[in-house]
Amino acid sequence: MQKIAFKHLKAGDEIGLVPTMGALHNGHISLIEKSAKNDDITIVSIFVNPVQFGHGEDYLKYPRPVKKDLEICKKNRVDYAFMPSVKDMFPQEHKAFVEVKALQDIMCGAFRPVHFRGVVTAVSKLFNISFADRAYFGMKDFQQLKIIEKMAKDLSFRTKIVPCPIVREKNGLALSSRNSYLSDEEKAVSLNISKSLKEAAKEFKSKSLSAVKNSAISKLKKIPNSKIDYAEIVSASDLSPAYRNTKKVVFAVAVWVGKTRLIDNIQMTK
Repeated sequence: MQKIAFKHLKAGDEIGLVPTMGALHNGHISLIEKSAKNDDITIVSIFVNPVQFGHGEDYLKYPRPVKKDLEICKKNRVDYAFMPSVKDMFPQEHKAFVEVKALQDIMCGAFRPVHFRGVVTAVSKLFNISFADRAYFGMKDFQQLKIIEKMAKDLSFRTKIVPCPIVREKNGLALSSRNSYLSDEEKAVSLNISKSLKEAAKEFKSKSLSAVKNSAISKLKKIPNSKIDYAEIVSASDLSPAYRNTKKVVFAVAVWVGKTRLIDNIQMTK
């Protein structure tokens, strides 16, 4: 893959990268479409990254519909589907990891301590392998997006990070490969996550941050068989705690519905 990408680089082609763990859905397709529009070459990486999963997480059961993923790539003008093995990406002698201090330790990182180190290490390798001019990331994983932006800036990668809007099902549920874990009943009650965030954005125009946050938490707690990992209002620029005069804020939540952990967020402005 690196040799092929280097040939395109030398030929003057602009390369777009869409990093995924497979189980592609319309959210991924929206990223692919942006790359196909902006770049001469589009690479979609499909790699279920073991080093971003902690003990007891769902690495082994994470969906891997390879045939369907490749069909989606073919239908959507993907030039290369890059599907490295774990042995290729993380051989036994692999010892180097990339970390983004502070940003990796809050929100999702507080509950998944090895997660972002694994994500950032794999993404940095993908940047080096693909020589990507642009890499496309959805804003549903907002913390991940900000961490990768910081990593790319601090380590002087040539790759520009392109944030892309959250894609939702018609009923408002943010698209995720893990939605396949939800029963029909769980899927129905999960809609209250995005509904609570939308209501919070309206309340933000007139209420204090603490009132907005507490109101949303009380609504999330009413979801049957659920547990809140966090519900935080942070600065959209650097994930620092938001204050009343913070210009752009994001309300980000992680909620378990049954055995499935769902994340979502909404940007809020006055």
